[in-house]
Amino acid sequence: MIGLVVVVVLGAGVVVADRVAAAEAENRAVEAIEQNLDVQGTPEVSIGGFPFLTQLLRGSLRDVTGTVDGMTLDGIEATDVEVDAQDVSTTEPYTVGTGSIAATLPTASIQKIVADRSELDVQVAVDGDALTASGQVLGLTLSATLTPRVEDGKLLVDVGNLQLAGLTITVDDLPASVRGRLTDLEVPVSGLPDGLVLSSATVVPEGVRITATGTDVTVPLAGSPTPTRTTG
Repeated sequence: MIGLVVVVVLGAGVVVADRVAAAEAENRAVEAIEQNLDVQGTPEVSIGGFPFLTQLLRGSLRDVTGTVDGMTLDGIEATDVEVDAQDVSTTEPYTVGTGSIAATLPTASIQKIVADRSELDVQVAVDGDALTASGQVLGLTLSATLTPRVEDGKLLVDVGNLQLAGLTITVDDLPASVRGRLTDLEVPVSGLPDGLVLSSATVVPEGVRITATGTDVTVPLAGSPTPTRTTG
């Protein structure tokens, strides 16, 4: 009986030590997100896999996930940010084997960008799996479908069907001064950590959901001590 009690106590102590070490690592991950992204709110981070100490001994964390309310990408507001990283090294320089960041660009952010690029007063909304833009052009009501896509790491918006004063037209039918404003619209997305590149864009009810992915990404962390590995 005494031996059983000793085993239980020692086991409980190991679990407590494991959870304390995991919590400290999660705090460091929060700092890494705050230092490498212009975030709004405090990130919430979770390190997957149990026990944690065996991962520390191995020198890499299997899976680290995080969420934060929002972030700013070169002045563009994004919401519902999700960070996912696999094979994260536990010693400097900290690296991520494979990682991704997903965020939503609200329709208000898309609207501002389209208005700035086209110099037109437009309203952007979501209609199913596409965006719609409507406004006044040369005194007439213009509406159009907008389809976001990613090409060569750039977020582009294609202008599709157009309705001008109730008539269906194409971009080529518009005056040259207007046509040029609606061609090759690019949504500038910068401020991501080096090594992460835009890979996809999907229309969601709130706006456009973008994802950036990368491999062997270095994550700078100022003032970070080298973790001490447990031996014995």
